[in-house]
Order: sequence, then C-alpha cells, then structure tokens
Amino acid sequence: MYEQWRNGTTKKMVRLKDIAERSGVSVMTVSKVMRDAPDVSSATKTRIRQLATEMGYVPDRIAQGLRNRSTRLFGIVISAATNPIYARMLMAIEDHAHEIGYDLIVAHSLNIPEREEMVIRRFLSRRVEGLFLVPVYRLDPTAAIYDELQKRETPVVLLGHRAPFCETFVNVDTEDTGASYAATKHLLDLGHRRIAYFAGPPAAPSSHMRLEGYKRALREAEIEMDDRLIFNAGATIEEGTKAALQMLQEAPKATAVQTVNDLVAIGAANVFLAQGLRIPGDISLVGFGNVLTSEHFRVPLTTVRQPKLRLGTAAVDIMRKLLRGEKAESVRLGAELAIRDSSGPPPKNAA
Repeated sequence: MYEQWRNGTTKKMVRLKDIAERSGVSVMTVSKVMRDAPDVSSATKTRIRQLATEMGYVPDRIAQGLRNRSTRLFGIVISAATNPIYARMLMAIEDHAHEIGYDLIVAHSLNIPEREEMVIRRFLSRRVEGLFLVPVYRLDPTAAIYDELQKRETPVVLLGHRAPFCETFVNVDTEDTGASYAATKHLLDLGHRRIAYFAGPPAAPSSHMRLEGYKRALREAEIEMDDRLIFNAGATIEEGTKAALQMLQEAPKATAVQTVNDLVAIGAANVFLAQGLRIPGDISLVGFGNVLTSEHFRVPLTTVRQPKLRLGTAAVDIMRKLLRGEKAESVRLGAELAIRDSSGPPPKNAA
C-alpha cells in the first residue's frame, strides 16, 4: 500500500479503489477499464484512464501476473553487452516485444556454462514466458539446463547456430559459410593469393562455418591450403591483437588477413598500424559482422554485413508462434559484403 522512497519517506500507492471513489464508479468497472474489457463504454474508459494517470496510478504487474498466471516477461541471455554484435539484435527484440506487451529482462553468461545455467534458472523462477538465448557453446554433446528446458517445454529461441547440445530448439542465424566465401573471393578477385585466416573459438559452429567458407573459396581458386596461414584468434579485440603479433613474428608472407569477426579484425588492425604497415597498401583486412565501430574505424573495415535487426525481428516472430502453440521453423538469413577502405590489391612487390 505504501511505496518506500530513497530518502526514507513513504508515498501512498494509488489503488483501484481510490480511482473508483474519485470517479464515482465501482471497483469492478475500474478493473474492467484497466483490462480494456469490451463491456465498458469508450467515454468511460477515457475518463477513468485520464483520472488514473492524474492520480499517478501504476499497475501492479506482479499481482496481475499472479491472477492471470501470466508475467508478460521474456528473458534474454547474451554473452556480454560489451560485444557490439548484439546491440541491434537486442534493440529489435525489445522493440517488437514491447509492441506485443512484453518486457525484457537481460542477463549475461560471460561465456561461462555455469553462469549461463544460473541465469536461466533465475529467469525460470521469475516465470518468464519465453527465453532468447545466445548459447554458451561447448564441445560436450549434451547440457543439463538445455535438456531441462526441453522437458519443461519452455518456449526458447536460439540467437545463433545450433550445436548438438541445443539442436532441438529453433533458432535464427546467418548463412555464415556463403558469406565467408564471398569475403575470401573478394580478396582473391583483388589478386591476393596468400590470405591469412584468424579463426574463432573452436566450440562455436559459426567459427567452423566461416573457416569452411574461406577454404571453399581457396579450393575453387585452386590454391592449396597452407596451415601456416591459419591462426587461432578467439573472438575479442585482445585475441585479435595476439593473433596479429603471432602472424608478424612467424612471417608467413600474407598479403591479406580475413578474420572471424570485426572485433578480431580491429585488434589485428591496431597491431598492423602500430608496426607501420599501411592498410590496405601493405596488407588488406576483412572482418565479419559489420558492428558500428567497423565503419568508423581509422581505416573503415571491409566486412560482412550481418542482418542483426532482421534477426531480432525474426526471433520475436518465432517466439510468438511458440507462445500460441504453433509449429515454428528456424530462420537463416543471408549476409552481404560491405566493401570499404581496408581491402585493396596486394603490394606490387608481393611474392
């Protein structure tokens, strides 16, 4: 009945009874107005809603949820908000969830399986009606929390590729193999023949797909694979920095570098520029993802433009079908190459 303010004072919370007394109608009528029941006139609805706003009425969503057995909540788990690849997808999901009357609770797994399980369980305890999950990829074929979600029949939409431990759920993802192939072919068409590849986390399906796209393009160009041009680079700027330093130390005579994502590309670019290399004069660079920073980097980055907003929209569309008990299919969207300043022909003196 009372709301505690930060300064220690209290304020009386406005109840339906208070609105009914002020408006001269029954509590039942006010309740119907708040539920937008059809048997109350439009004029009465307008008058009572305006009065409720003036009085500072805030609906008690928790109490409503207990009565209706509906929380109108979605949970979303991403690795970390510091990864810009999720920004637009999260915006699209929140926007479309808002349109259908749902609120979104966000949590971070930090790519730690134990933390992922913990936050999912917390969401379940808050009775979320659906989950959007960026899986923490692992090499194990099963994961207890995903098995539990399947048994509970919890509506789940994966934001990313499926792996054996989560293959029973629907997902939204990008056609990574074809997009990576297009990126490699772009470098080949420019005249590059020694293209280094900075690979992603081995447990992530997208890492394998993007590496396969690179290999396919080389095979079609009849260029023999050189394992000395493949470097493990993870997924972060720091890991891209380490991979670039390793490549420069081992000197494989690469004239171009293709990376698993834009963050790795930016980390590599910082190293190349610090070493006095010109991009693309001395070495070309291509990323994957098209995060906002890539377009505004010191050397605007050639990259694969992932349709992040459309992926988020598709995820909510799938969730709505699941909530209605309908059959839902996974969605895979194509991605386009965004050619910018970081890619060009190889140096004239390249071997």
